Amino acid sequence: MDTKTFSNPISPKDIKITDPFWARYMELARTEVIPYQWEALNDRLPDTEPSYWVKNFRVAAGLEEDGFNGRVFQDSDGFKWLEAVAYSLMSHPDPELEKTADEVIDLICAAQQPDGYLDTYYIINGLDKRWTNLRDNHEMYCLGHMTESAVAYYEATGKDKFLNAVIRYVDLVDANFGPEPGKMKGYPGHEILEMALVRLYNVTKNEKHLKLAKYFIDQRGQAPLYFEEEGKKYNKPSYWAENKWLNNRYYQADVPVREQEFAEGHAVRAVYLYSGMASVARETGDVTLLKACDRIWKDIAERQMYITGGIGSCDVGESFSYDYDLPNDTAYNETCAAIGLMFFARRMLEIRADSSYSDAMERALYNGVISGMSQDGKRFFYVNPLEVDPEACEKSSIHFHVEPVRQKWFACACCPPNLARLLTSLGSYAYTLNDDSVYMHLFVGGDFAHTVGGKSVSFSVNTKYPWEGNIAVKMAMEGEASFTYALRIPGWCNGKYTLKVNGEAAACEMKDGYALLNRTWKNGDEITLELPMDVRVMTANLKVREDVNKVAVTCGPIVYCLEEADNGKNLHLVHLGKKRDFKVAFDPNFFGGMNVITVTGEAQKQDDCTTLYREDSEPVFEEKTLKLIPYYAWANRGVNEMTVWMYR
Repeated sequence: MDTKTFSNPISPKDIKITDPFWARYMELARTEVIPYQWEALNDRLPDTEPSYWVKNFRVAAGLEEDGFNGRVFQDSDGFKWLEAVAYSLMSHPDPELEKTADEVIDLICAAQQPDGYLDTYYIINGLDKRWTNLRDNHEMYCLGHMTESAVAYYEATGKDKFLNAVIRYVDLVDANFGPEPGKMKGYPGHEILEMALVRLYNVTKNEKHLKLAKYFIDQRGQAPLYFEEEGKKYNKPSYWAENKWLNNRYYQADVPVREQEFAEGHAVRAVYLYSGMASVARETGDVTLLKACDRIWKDIAERQMYITGGIGSCDVGESFSYDYDLPNDTAYNETCAAIGLMFFARRMLEIRADSSYSDAMERALYNGVISGMSQDGKRFFYVNPLEVDPEACEKSSIHFHVEPVRQKWFACACCPPNLARLLTSLGSYAYTLNDDSVYMHLFVGGDFAHTVGGKSVSFSVNTKYPWEGNIAVKMAMEGEASFTYALRIPGWCNGKYTLKVNGEAAACEMKDGYALLNRTWKNGDEITLELPMDVRVMTANLKVREDVNKVAVTCGPIVYCLEEADNGKNLHLVHLGKKRDFKVAFDPNFFGGMNVITVTGEAQKQDDCTTLYREDSEPVFEEKTLKLIPYYAWANRGVNEMTVWMYR
């Protein structure tokens, strides 16, 4: 493994995001999303599913009397929220918010047991039952999110109380799990602890944290299968383990990870596992593990990913199904799964810059991720379909999982705080760096500084992306510095772009979709990249049955859709037609401002026929002006139809 290609994500504390698109989201996260979710965690939102998060910790800490309430993984919701708080504090110090976070941490630590154990479900229900159902009860999943949040809070504030509590808990897990004689041979049922342990290792430099992460990766899927043995020992049959379509594949535990060929099972678990595999591969130099990651990534990106970056098409088990199975109206596409895809992509990018990862990361971010939240930051989608008929959602059992409008909260509230922590840490996905290179993976405007080429260099990135395709990077430094500035050239621009340095065409090496500008830079140098923001009409592989003879419309990284609010009912009768006279216009009054597309299309004319079936006749079409809006913005105007794919 070539370590020269390794890079590290920029810390959220080291970048100030300034471009109009993402600065709005960052402010929304700080002023609306984080406070709103804190109210949810305290069960203070009217007419909303209760969270029980604060209540469970108060009970576990002995501050009030009650049983455990909510899902077995309820602890994780607050940990994700706390991680979002940490990132927000990095970019926008807020003494009151930090005080609230400190009080939350005090509550969490008050519940910790003398041996370090910290999971409210088992503290309340009986510690004798802990580690008896790793397969389904999410202890290690909750620990993973606790670890991520503790590390983030330490990096944000320098306070180590929470970090030390996590280290105590991890040490307890390490003392009980591993390859050594007498230790349990288990591993997480719902993955994330694997990549969280690597993150902990990067802070503590304690080899046992990395060793434990590697153990969980290496042990998974080894015979005898732990989850089967666990079920026999504790007489706990699993619905998923008994399901003939999923069984141990649901947990990515049917074979060792290095033998896995395809993305299978629960989509969120899967991409969290693959993120952990990539993290361990990078830290240990394990080429066989990296090859497995590459193989699985290719399967996802080329055969199991929606045009929106959504993954996990099947509602049964929130899972991957099979290649090219990408239905639109029953799509699951959990918001957490698209976020997990970004986790996986970034960790692969930290190993080597390749636009196959960053293109997919961008697609997911601008479409399948932010579609999970309303434009006011107070309503959320768990499921992100590409076609919606509200009547089907209400009356059809195969659409029971699809909501035509976002919800205020969920009993299973994994997605809202996951969105919060992703948005507040966005800078770390946009840029990675090493001693002699800066990699621009996403076109996020902002200011940051880094020591590169032996000199401290300040970078100022200005853009109105994704509505305009102009990106300018200006540098400030004392003297000169030799390094590489690498810009992703998006696959969607089909190789059409203009790249200049100080106004002159720049010679560069192209490698894996990145333009590498390797030169000696001086103060005031400026890179400009111009990308053509043309409307593109897309078709799917013919193996995607649902999209045959259909097209989708994109512009830059944005996928567009038709919504009933603009185009009336019966969107299934709409055809794009042949004129394709696309007009793109920025509407500053449409949910903070976005590009809207109009085009002359056609709609199949309905007649007065009352019979269910009849002899074939030539369809009659009438001209219709179509209005398309960004997919992520749909369902902000009440209950109505929506579709991404329309007939040609």
